[in-house]
Amino acid sequence: MEYIIIALLVVILILTVVSLMKNINEARITDRLNNLEINMIKELNSFKDNLSKNLNDDFSKLNDNVERRLLAINEQVNERINQNFEKTNKTFTSVIERLSKIDEAQKKIDSLGADIVSLQSVLTDKKTRGIYGEVNLNHILSNVFGEKNDAIYKLQYTLPNGTIADSILFAPAPLGTIVIDSKFPLENYQMMVNKDLSKQEREQAAKAFKADVKKHIDAISSKYIIPSVTSDQAIMFLPAEAIFAEINAYHADLIEYSYRKRVWITSPTTLISTLTVIQMIIKNMEKDKYTSIIHEELNKLSLEFARYKERWDKLSKSIQTVNKDIENVSITTEKITKKFETINKVEFNDTKKLES
Repeated sequence: MEYIIIALLVVILILTVVSLMKNINEARITDRLNNLEINMIKELNSFKDNLSKNLNDDFSKLNDNVERRLLAINEQVNERINQNFEKTNKTFTSVIERLSKIDEAQKKIDSLGADIVSLQSVLTDKKTRGIYGEVNLNHILSNVFGEKNDAIYKLQYTLPNGTIADSILFAPAPLGTIVIDSKFPLENYQMMVNKDLSKQEREQAAKAFKADVKKHIDAISSKYIIPSVTSDQAIMFLPAEAIFAEINAYHADLIEYSYRKRVWITSPTTLISTLTVIQMIIKNMEKDKYTSIIHEELNKLSLEFARYKERWDKLSKSIQTVNKDIENVSITTEKITKKFETINKVEFNDTKKLES
């Protein structure tokens, strides 16, 4: 019985010790867990603080970089805006200048239109057109050959058959004397090119225009081509480029008709070209004439130079002979001088030597 009680006591004691050990271990584990939690909280707080600090630093750096980039972009944008403003200002100034020039040109065009209208009203009269063509022809001749150059051309020249030509040109052979007469078939031409008229009216005007041109060609051919007086050809001057262009572009039959009649149709531009070529031919002929004169004078000069050379050779020989005589006289003079020097050096005692 006592043993059982002792055994029970021992068991109770063991359980008590185990319980105490368990409580001690639990307390230690609790302390460790508490310490671990405290450390984790500290580390988390430290990580949070470091993370917050790093994030703040990064955000500060990023903010600085963004500000710098924005400032650079702002400067570039301002510079581009200034450049574009300058270009726009220049463009605007140029546009204003061009608009002012266009305005001036428009005023000149309006003035020119008024002048053209007044010119058209003047040219409706045949006599006035004739005077206009003569003045234009005179202006071209004076510009090419000079004013009042009667040796090359004359105005209002009376031919042996009694007709008076607007101008006559004294061209060199083989062209010879050529009459230039001004014609201005305007009325039917204007009707022919007037789009406001009907097609039938314009066709009738075209036929009348051709008849006018042929009539002028016939008149020039019959009046101003005179055998043994003028050349076998004459020039019809049209003071309007448009009429000349119309004939050459759309009326080849008129050109062929004028060729058969030996009448050459010209405009202000083509007449200037023709007269310029004639002027060059005249100048070349004058040069050739003066060249032959110069050649003849050079031949005469060559003969005179041959005579001069002959006479110079004779004079040179005479001079050489005189020079030779002068040299001989000079040698003799030198010998005599040396003799006198020798005599002067001899003493009285040496007279016998001298005599010997």
